[in-house]
Amino acid sequence: MTEAAPFWPPTTQEVVFLLLGAVAVGSALLVVTTKQLVHAALWLVLCFGALAGGYVVLTAEFVAWVQVLIYVGAVVVLMLFGIMLTRAPIGRSADLDSGNRVVAALVALATAAVLVTVVIDGFRTAYAPLKPGEGAAGELGASVFSTWVLPFEALSVLLLAALIGAIVLSRTDIRGASPPAGESGDKAPAEGPGGP
Repeated sequence: MTEAAPFWPPTTQEVVFLLLGAVAVGSALLVVTTKQLVHAALWLVLCFGALAGGYVVLTAEFVAWVQVLIYVGAVVVLMLFGIMLTRAPIGRSADLDSGNRVVAALVALATAAVLVTVVIDGFRTAYAPLKPGEGAAGELGASVFSTWVLPFEALSVLLLAALIGAIVLSRTDIRGASPPAGESGDKAPAEGPGGP
């Protein structure tokens, strides 16, 4: 890390990064405020795309492609399959509003304030020059498949379990079978001494 460069005038990379950040924040807000599930998934695609663009600006091309392939190409498609397989309502749904908007907004603002304060305080004087090739696949692949291999595999198992759960929930022919007649477990009342 070297000394921080002057903030003004911003470079082209900084301007593009700020624009992509604004797109990511705006689409993330639309994800949590829209009342249609499919629209929320599509806004999530835009948010992930803006994040991938931010990685490209930071010269981490491999991470950007992983963002597009894994998150846009797999996670969002999995969400859309889950919506379609469980026959969730596609249109507007009043059930998506829990009525806690004020509390949620306050918690979100407090969390954002803490995160921004910590990041600015921790990296106030740090400056990392962007050098092409720092986000190459070699170093990242070695890190993923040595240090992070267990969380990587756990995530794949979690996604598989979510897909299987969606398929099971969507099947209507796997309900609990009713017992055959005469085997309901209820026995006829025993005849007493004064029986017929």
